[in-house]
Amino acid sequence: MSEKKITKKLHQAAKLARTRSYSPYSKFKVGAALITKQGQVFSGCNVENASYGGAVCAERTSILKAVSEGFTKFEEIVIVTESLKAPAYPCALCLQVMAEFFSPKTRIKIANLKGIVAEHHFIDLLPHPFGPEQLKAAR
Repeated sequence: MSEKKITKKLHQAAKLARTRSYSPYSKFKVGAALITKQGQVFSGCNVENASYGGAVCAERTSILKAVSEGFTKFEEIVIVTESLKAPAYPCALCLQVMAEFFSPKTRIKIANLKGIVAEHHFIDLLPHPFGPEQLKAAR
């Protein structure tokens, strides 16, 4: 499948996931969908909590669903919000989780309901991630 077809499929899956968002506090609905190296698609939405700190972003939901099913290598993720004026990028916590599973070249595409508005490789968004190398160097 071509990258363009993959992106279209992921955009549709992320838009659908966004409709399932549990966001009664922020009212900011987010959906994400990613594809594994094996071609499996996993989607997720943001899930808020009254304590705020217990909230889970859509990006992490999709990654955790995939990992819980045995997938840890990803090609691309599409993140969808309703935002028309400013792209909504992954938060720092999501980027750190991505650092555990994404290669520097994993594609991250930011979208609104109409389509993709920004494209990056993971390394562009988090050029110096904390990872296993730092843990090994500390020993």
